[in-house]
Amino acid sequence: MKTRSLLFSIIILLFLFNFLISQENPQIFKMIESAGESSDHALADKIMIFDSTKVDVMESGLSYVYIHKLIKVLTLQGAKNLRTIHFDYDTLSAFIEIKEATIFKKDGRVIKIAKDHIYDYPAPARAIYWGMRNKMIAYGRLEVGDAVSYKLMRKGFTYALLMDSEDERYIPPMKGHFYDIVPFWSSYPILEKYYEVSIPLTKNIQYEIYNGELQASKFIHQDKTVYSWKKVDIKPFKNESNMIAISDVAPKLLLSTSPDWEAKSTWFYGVNEDYGSFEFTEEIKNKTLEIIQGAKTDLEKITRLTHWVAEEIRYSGLSMGPGEGFTLHKGEMTFRDRCGVCKDKAGMLITMLRAAGFESYAAMTMARSRIDKIPADQFNHSVTIVKLDGKYKLLDPTWVPGVRELWSSAEQQQEYLMGIPEGAGLMSTPISPPSEHYYRVKGKSALQVDGTIMGEFTIEVEKQSDARFRRIFRGNYINTWQDFFEKMMYHISPATKINNLEYTDPYDLSKPMRITISYEIPKYALLTEKEIIFTPVVATYIFWDRRLNHHLFMNLDEDKKFGFRTSCSRLVEFDETIQLPSGTKIGYLPEFEKFDGSGASFSSNYKENGNKLVFHQKLVLKKRRYEKEDWKSFQNSVKASKDVANTAIILKR
Repeated sequence: MKTRSLLFSIIILLFLFNFLISQENPQIFKMIESAGESSDHALADKIMIFDSTKVDVMESGLSYVYIHKLIKVLTLQGAKNLRTIHFDYDTLSAFIEIKEATIFKKDGRVIKIAKDHIYDYPAPARAIYWGMRNKMIAYGRLEVGDAVSYKLMRKGFTYALLMDSEDERYIPPMKGHFYDIVPFWSSYPILEKYYEVSIPLTKNIQYEIYNGELQASKFIHQDKTVYSWKKVDIKPFKNESNMIAISDVAPKLLLSTSPDWEAKSTWFYGVNEDYGSFEFTEEIKNKTLEIIQGAKTDLEKITRLTHWVAEEIRYSGLSMGPGEGFTLHKGEMTFRDRCGVCKDKAGMLITMLRAAGFESYAAMTMARSRIDKIPADQFNHSVTIVKLDGKYKLLDPTWVPGVRELWSSAEQQQEYLMGIPEGAGLMSTPISPPSEHYYRVKGKSALQVDGTIMGEFTIEVEKQSDARFRRIFRGNYINTWQDFFEKMMYHISPATKINNLEYTDPYDLSKPMRITISYEIPKYALLTEKEIIFTPVVATYIFWDRRLNHHLFMNLDEDKKFGFRTSCSRLVEFDETIQLPSGTKIGYLPEFEKFDGSGASFSSNYKENGNKLVFHQKLVLKKRRYEKEDWKSFQNSVKASKDVANTAIILKR
């Protein structure tokens, strides 16, 4: 009886203890309860009850960021996803401290996560090894109805730069200035998101809200101006296939104390010149002269140097200490190591161009998304510019290995900022004409009375279309090349046999790729007593491969609310002359509708020429980045090209 009485007393004490703790957080539990269930939020796995960020900016530009979030578990999958929460940071330039992590159990208990359940370990890395680390909160097993929260403080920024002392490592690159990019979108529901920044009265800040509306306020507190923005009831953002970057269409806040992009441009120029990023050694000079020896024009010299850096400097980023971030590593180091990331490849090219006597500088861009007018640091890629015939020309040694371009047209319609002594505003690369990326197939074939078809076709490609075919060769062993093309033709018929495969050297970038394939397909046509039914080989689009023809695999049945993108603008032209079996005549010859619009155009037709049939098709994909208004013509044109591939001709015996 005494044991039972003691056990009962312990249970009562534990109940009272948890009750008292829960009473310290009555508002939290009320918010958790009122957040609802998964069925209230379109079957979401979790819901952010609140997301609060407060930023305190110092005169130096150093900022202290205080974050507090509360998330409720709505499903078992949500419980699984919230078992751990991770925070990446770079030790050279950022600091994170988890102040508090808590579980609010649905039965009213409050569990504080012990310090030994907060871990700090090297972050997983691939290709870029910059000493990134990862802090992790291990909440452990959760149940539907539980909620987790955390409070953290961080300071610093994403990129590590040169530093004079330990205290300076967290000051942003452009000293004295502050910027931030705040997404107000989410993949799961948020009941309230709040962002606040306190900035010294001596600093002027500009901001803009994109793609939506926020509640905003501003007031003076002591020696700082306090700005705040809030949005409630944020619904999960629904992505569309092949959509442009979500940051281009979802609500976001940009703010910066930098006056304009020209100021950023001159600053970027200065930090690299002051560091000596592009000083060349005698060894670099000698190698440069060796590479350009015999070149007849400045463009030929630039071309040789660009492709040498593209091919000879491996993409691999190491933890290299001084010279990270916006300050490019010295060419001497990259030349020695023969490796680096985009900024190292860009810097190596600048160094060699200067050694060759050219005026060359670095530039920054944002691959695959837009840079907006507020001068926050919206960059993820570094490239090279060189002055040629009095104008700056873009070069990108990172994106052009195996590409017959100096600036990849996969980067068309993309903003960039040059770091030049006179300063420059934000600029944008133009649309690359589709005709510069042609994909032409010309074939001739003969259909036998037994249904066998024999023929030959030649593929001629240029620039980005050329690069796709080169990757097939350069990315596979030479003894598999013919087998690879044969397998890609299996959609036509698994009986396809390639009798001969000829091609230009895939490692010679001086001329476009040209591939000739001779083939034989037994029993290709469908035979009946009175008819022969078939689709000409070239009309089938030959290669249904996502790497070669990405547009064929796009979802063409959805409606678009947002812009979309493909890999590049493109011209596709197919031509074939088919020798028909003797004693046959055309029974059915399909006709196809023409389309032309802002996104794409299409035309295709068959013509009789004696006992021969002549096929022609033309598809033009006009851009890389499209507006939603371009979708209809793009959709119709690509659908039509697929319809041609699946439409048969009927011959009468």
